[in-house]
Amino acid sequence: MKTLIIFNHPYEGSYCNAILAASTRGLAQARKESDVINLDKEGFNPVMTATELKAFATAHNHPQEAFRNLSPQVLDYKNRLQHAEHLVFIFPVWWMLMPALTKGFIDKVLFPGIAYRYDEEGRMKGLLQNIKQVTVITTMASSGRNYEEKIGSPVWMALLHGTFNSIGLNNCKWINIDNIKNLTTEERRTRLQEIEH
Repeated sequence: MKTLIIFNHPYEGSYCNAILAASTRGLAQARKESDVINLDKEGFNPVMTATELKAFATAHNHPQEAFRNLSPQVLDYKNRLQHAEHLVFIFPVWWMLMPALTKGFIDKVLFPGIAYRYDEEGRMKGLLQNIKQVTVITTMASSGRNYEEKIGSPVWMALLHGTFNSIGLNNCKWINIDNIKNLTTEERRTRLQEIEH
């Protein structure tokens, strides 16, 4: 199974980078093929341009024409997405949601004609039949329980339910490492071992 990891954290010394290393190590030990899109290192622009928005609007009826208006980077991500069987997103939760680069990836790559199409009744139909599983791994400074009880888990609602489920990716798992600043070194090491496994 080929795993595509979409990674977003600007600081190389972050715990998210340690999660990325543990994930790739675990995949290598299991002899699984992996591919990493490091949005920060690759200089991904999350802002939807007027040209890209026009392509988004026309992709329903004219996908190939729309693709010609996408950047080479987005087209590269499209091809890598279409060859993956397992998607893994790794990012910190900032102000209750994903950082801008992750959101931009969702907006610009999970695109009509790539991730979904509309049927005659206007219902969304998923196109990424190659993807069998989605795993989202996040870190947050706050309590996961408070995050769920007080504001309803926006990452779950917006990303796993609102996005992935809407395009037919229903085998989704969310691993959230909360209270990150209060974890001991041993607790951090244990979580990384669990992720690697």
